[in-house]
Formats: sequence, structure tokens, C-alpha cells
Amino acid sequence: MTDVLVVGGGIIGLTAASRLRQRGANVTIWTADDVRDTVSSVAAAVWYPSHVDEDPRVLRWAAEAYREFVRQASAGVPGVMLRRTRMVMRTAPDVVPWWVAGAGDASLADGEVHFTAPLVEMETYLPWLRQGLIDDGVRIERRRVSSLSPALAAAPLVVNATGLAAGELCGDPAVFAARGHVVITDNPGLDVSVRDEDNPAGLTYVHPRSHDVVLGGTYEVGQWSLEPDPAEVTAILRRCAALEPRLAGVRVRGSKVGLRPGRRGGPRVEAAGRVIHAYGHGGAGMTLSWGCADEIAGLASSGTING
Repeated sequence: MTDVLVVGGGIIGLTAASRLRQRGANVTIWTADDVRDTVSSVAAAVWYPSHVDEDPRVLRWAAEAYREFVRQASAGVPGVMLRRTRMVMRTAPDVVPWWVAGAGDASLADGEVHFTAPLVEMETYLPWLRQGLIDDGVRIERRRVSSLSPALAAAPLVVNATGLAAGELCGDPAVFAARGHVVITDNPGLDVSVRDEDNPAGLTYVHPRSHDVVLGGTYEVGQWSLEPDPAEVTAILRRCAALEPRLAGVRVRGSKVGLRPGRRGGPRVEAAGRVIHAYGHGGAGMTLSWGCADEIAGLASSGTING
């Protein structure tokens, strides 16, 4: 019998299922899409609490996820690596950002934060995570739901990790879409990530991976189009080449668009009756994933799971 039914198969749902299984729960996942078709698969997936307000809970989740990804990188988990990172500070160049406490070796110098950031290649990592769950006895079913009632009828405890769909499922008006567009290019020899969140020309970041570079980006609240915009591609390439000149003229491999599941007031991670809600992580799903998974497992253990 299923102890916990996780609804949602992105990074939040998969990591929650992993922690729940580690605590002895029999877990089933219902997911509307293959893991390669979730918004998590589009993410640049570099540790940084992007577009999330300062909050002690968020800092705790981010710090716990940071430590877990560092451990996984050391263990050789597929798709997980560490990248030296420069974070350009335009608005307050002499103020240490609140999230630095969770970022390991971070330091502030010359208007930049320098730190080591976990980076995850989601097209490799998500299938690895999914297969590990299957090997550990977690059942994964393709099923789309229009309410949580079928899930509540199927298990004593439900984890609602439905991302953007949670707005409609829960009647939560605080949930919103934030369109993100990234460009994938050849890597001209880069091994340092650079972020310029407050670039007046637009959000800018350069994240070199093992065989390519992810360039970004956009954060368009309320925009739902999944079609890549050629003009945006050009603008992203221009901004990133200004930040890292070696990208000038680099070959473009493609571009991807995803809808981040934002939420005014921050992520909702709490128990409500027989449902543990875990949604609204915006652009920080990877960054908060394992920390939120620990909290979800703790909430579950205080309820129906006895380990």
C-alpha cells in the first residue's frame, strides 16, 4: 500500500519522494509529463536563490541543498558539478547579500560576490534521479489530475508538488508564471559562471557546463508563450558576449523556454490536513530542492509515517 502519493514529477517532487523513501515510506509518484518534459528540465539549474525574497526558511533550504549537491558532486553523481562563480553586484556593491550564508566559500570583493556554485545538467540528472527512485521501489505513474481528490482517495498522505498547476488545483491566486528563455551554445573554453542579475539591459548569466554553455535569460511575469523568440536570442547573446567576450560569435546549438512556477509571498511548503503543499519555488527549484525535501519528509514523519 502507498503511504505517500507525490503529485508532480519535477525536481521538487522527485527529491521529496527520495527523502520520503529513505525514511521508509512506500511512495508513488503521479506525474503529468515525462521527466524530460517538465519545466525542471529546461532550467539552467545553477545554485542561486533567484527571484526569491529573503526568508530564514529559504536560506535554510538553500544551505541544505547546497551541501547535498556538493556531496553529490564529490560522489560523482551524473550531471552534478561545481563551478567557480562571479556574481556582479550593481545595486549594493558593498553589501553582503543575505543568501551568502548558504553558499559555502562566498566572499565579496570589488563589487562582486565570488563563490563556488553547484551546477546540475538536468537532462542527465533528472533521469538518474528518476531511475534511482524506481530501483528503490518507488512507483511512477503518468497521470494528469484536475483536483487533488483522486490522490487523497489513493493514499493517506499527499505531497502537492505540482508547480504552476498548483495555482488552479489549490485555488491559490498568488501563483504566477514567469517565462524564462535560455540559449545553448558551444563552449569556447569557459569554466567560470558569471551572473549579472541587475543588468539594465536585462537579466544576464553565463553558465558553462561539461559540453556547452547555458546563456540567459528572461524573467517575464505573466507571459505564457513557450515559443522561442529570435529577437530574444539575439539580445541574450549580445548581453552575454558583453559580460564574457569569448562568447562573441559562438555557435548557437538551440534555445529553450520554460514557465517558472512563481508565487507571491514565497514558496508554500506546509501541511494542510492530509496534504503537504510544496510549490511556488519560482526560479529556485534546484536551489531549494533537497532542503525542501528534508522539510517535507519531516512534516510527513510527524504525521502518518513511522519509518
